[in-house]
Amino acid sequence: MIRWESVTVAYNGSLRLGPFDLHAADGEWVGLIGPNGAGKSTMLKAAVGLVEHAGTVRVRDGNRRPGLDFAWMPQRPAMPEHMTVAEYVMLGRSPHIGYLSSESERDRAVVSDALERLDLTRFAHRTLATLSGGEAQRAVLARAVAQEAPVLLLDEPTASLDLGHAVEVLEVVEDLRRESGLTVVTAIHDLTLAARFCDRLVLLSGGTVAAQGGSGEVLTEEVLRPHYGASVTVVHGPDGPAVLPRRIGT
Repeated sequence: MIRWESVTVAYNGSLRLGPFDLHAADGEWVGLIGPNGAGKSTMLKAAVGLVEHAGTVRVRDGNRRPGLDFAWMPQRPAMPEHMTVAEYVMLGRSPHIGYLSSESERDRAVVSDALERLDLTRFAHRTLATLSGGEAQRAVLARAVAQEAPVLLLDEPTASLDLGHAVEVLEVVEDLRRESGLTVVTAIHDLTLAARFCDRLVLLSGGTVAAQGGSGEVLTEEVLRPHYGASVTVVHGPDGPAVLPRRIGT
């Protein structure tokens, strides 16, 4: 599990996030939703150590093991143009390989499986520079999957993906979660996809928690309207609620 305890982030002396408390249990999928600037990405970056923060982020027993306790998929990753997709995904195995060691047969098998899961096998020997935005996004997730960490932190994993591939990517995460008890925390803009895949939603607004609970509790017109600045219609279907924006003036 992962827990944020009294976490705050300040930029230029101005409070950006918090104080913030949240936990995700083993095997749980928590979706972070909210308008732009609400603090979703900042919260994830605090866990990774990419932003200075007060408070504590604990993973399981609290003994942090860099690269092994969680895998991180940033929204805008560095992707060396001349590296092949297979080489890039193999970077996810770095914490397992160790200093001055070479990859093992198991490392290669894990990478091969990650490429297959993300429909990237045919791109394995292509350079990252030749990928479309959606293909590159899937390569980043494949690298995170290859880490085999118990906690997966995803910052907008469906950005740049068409609807079909967005669902496919989230289905891969769901399969991994069910197979290995993976804990997932995802910052996600698409509220309908969040409802479809996440066990619990946390609505952030102004750097604090405005609401949290199941999709039926959080994705209501009354809860969403004050924070998104727009009217919405929530339609309930067999896979959960779908959130549809209304045109201004209607």
